[in-house]
Amino acid sequence: MAQWHKSACILCECNCGIEVFTSDGLLERVRGDKDHVSSQGYTCNKALRLPHYQNGPHRLTSPLRRKADGTYEPISWDTAIAEIAARLAAVRDAHGGESIFFYGGGGQGNHLGGMYSSALMRALGARYRSNALAQEKTGEFWVDSQLYQAHTRGDFEHAEVAVFVGKNPWQSHSFPRARVTLREIARDPGRAIVVIDPVRTETADLADHHLQVRPGTDAWCLAALGAVLVQEDLVDHEFLAAHTRDSAAVLDALNRIPVAEFASRCGVDVSRIRSAARRIGSAASVSIFEDLGVQQAPHSTLSSYLEKLLWLLTGNFAKRGAMNAHSWLQPLAQHNARHDRRTPVTGARLIANLVPGNVIADEILTDHPQRFRAMVVESSNPAHSLADSQRFRAAMAALDLTVVIDVAMTETARHADYVLPAASQFEKYEATFFNLEFPRNTFHLRAPALPPLPGTLTEPEMYARLIRALDVVTAEDLAPLHAALAAGQFAQAVLEMMTGKLAGLAPFVMYEVLGPTLPNPSPAALWLIAQRCFLTYPDAVRRAGHASGDALFEAILSSPSGVTFTVDDYRDTWTYVGAADKAITLAIPSLLAELDGLRDAPARWTTAEFPFVLSAGERRSFTANTIIRNPSWRRKDTQGALRISPQDAESLGLSETGTAVVTTSRGTVHTAVEITDRMQPGHVSLPNGLGLDFPDQGRTGAAPNELTDSAWRDPLSGTPWHKHVPARIQATTAPMNGALH
Repeated sequence: MAQWHKSACILCECNCGIEVFTSDGLLERVRGDKDHVSSQGYTCNKALRLPHYQNGPHRLTSPLRRKADGTYEPISWDTAIAEIAARLAAVRDAHGGESIFFYGGGGQGNHLGGMYSSALMRALGARYRSNALAQEKTGEFWVDSQLYQAHTRGDFEHAEVAVFVGKNPWQSHSFPRARVTLREIARDPGRAIVVIDPVRTETADLADHHLQVRPGTDAWCLAALGAVLVQEDLVDHEFLAAHTRDSAAVLDALNRIPVAEFASRCGVDVSRIRSAARRIGSAASVSIFEDLGVQQAPHSTLSSYLEKLLWLLTGNFAKRGAMNAHSWLQPLAQHNARHDRRTPVTGARLIANLVPGNVIADEILTDHPQRFRAMVVESSNPAHSLADSQRFRAAMAALDLTVVIDVAMTETARHADYVLPAASQFEKYEATFFNLEFPRNTFHLRAPALPPLPGTLTEPEMYARLIRALDVVTAEDLAPLHAALAAGQFAQAVLEMMTGKLAGLAPFVMYEVLGPTLPNPSPAALWLIAQRCFLTYPDAVRRAGHASGDALFEAILSSPSGVTFTVDDYRDTWTYVGAADKAITLAIPSLLAELDGLRDAPARWTTAEFPFVLSAGERRSFTANTIIRNPSWRRKDTQGALRISPQDAESLGLSETGTAVVTTSRGTVHTAVEITDRMQPGHVSLPNGLGLDFPDQGRTGAAPNELTDSAWRDPLSGTPWHKHVPARIQATTAPMNGALH
């Protein structure tokens, strides 16, 4: 039946509320949902292209099993579940559950399955997992854990000064109504935007201060900004005395920074750095956002630290328009300063309990007895999205078992032993746990807008069937919970369960016991999350209008445009600081040592053989990771052109009617060319989300991770240097055909 449905965009972490019009089993139109608790009707151009995700010939409709010749054959769900469960159990029994590795747990806005995958991991004794956050945010997470054991977000709607470090929110958004907010700041003469970015982005066009650093030199620029704050005494000493410890070491380190020398190292006139620092230091409120441009570049963890020092030194915490720690419905990261788990083979640090993406292949391609032997990939495409795609494909081939759960035959699925077809994000109950706002934090459970495609299942149902097949939970185990639910004593029974053998399997238990009483079982595990949220933030949840965990759960189920689950006052942000005395530990000795070493550290990583800096994976108006595979959604930049400066194009003999060959230490690709003065000489970029194969259309654009190197990563967090890949560029007249191996 043709009608409009409430839903959400699935293309970035904002997950803006939308309404989708469906007819004859197709998603036909998209518009903003004016009733949405966060986005209030706002959408960008990308959300309007979502029919290309939902409709088309790319969908899988049967479980597939890889044959000896590398082709795939359809099999029944019963056969797939039985064989996969048996083979996972065999790996567990032979090598231990820790040899089974999970990747993913949901794409953008596709997180419910991730809760149930954790139950399967517990059932198998698996401990190690990773996802896209380990490619982006773990350096920042580690700094957060050392400083205040929490996660912070900026109040950009009210900030006097908004600072963006390696971040272009005009394209990548990441906070509600981003473009509206940017325009409001730019129009107000009493407010300012500061951008630190080697590219003249759309956000930089709006900026009052664009510090156009040389690629890879953000740390020098950020250190110089902090040094100006200290050396010109723009520091909030009262805040430091009342709310921080160990500030003297930080002030001393920044006081010794040679500002003019560091400005020269990063290629920004020292007067511009001083002007930006003074604007930050004199503002009543400052909010800062760092993103992949700095998090996937040299000195990334140090840069995260220096960025946070800018707002901490000026007292821009726990107030309107500044940075605030927030509540969680479901924490994405545990910010424990004392946690130091390591991977079994390489000894890489697990930040937020995530294996760094760049070491996964190293954890497989070895004869180490504790190497990973099996891998389950859910709603992710690591063979395309992780560095050094060639090596990751080799790692997949070396595993005893690989299972991929996805809606399409992705680049990763083509190398799996089994491929399980998932219902799309508009065919099932779904949600996102990117609930990061303050003072009003929101959550949106989306109901299906379309029936599941025949032959597909939801991820929660797949995990439930696998756990049943493993026979780790019996009917006798669940009987007391069924009885307690019928008697109205469910909460107490669940509390008792949490001390027994079912504790690690709690999402599955909710699916089996509470799920049948709901319109659909997939949201059942949200009951646990709602109870924990109420117990953790009772006053904030009550202020949001929910008298109990049960009331919050009911509100989640009955709010098609999302629900506000906590409401805080700005001073309440101190309750989310992890230290018992609520003080912020300002000095991080290892990073202060790295800061001191910047004086002698190289500010260039290119060579005579590879003289250009390639930023691999730039976000543009018509890129969306790999969620939308159908290339016809792109109205502009259809081939994902290499962006290059006019000066470099002229010296290389490149034109926009020709093509270029891009070569790095790991591979070579052909690409279209776009000549633009937004790029500075020596710096080129390729977009994210290209290099995908689509039925009957072949490959469109270049796959950026055919060029990246898994060894090119931050030494502390392991995050890749995707935005700083040494490369060689050559003009060619050859046809563009993706990767050349």
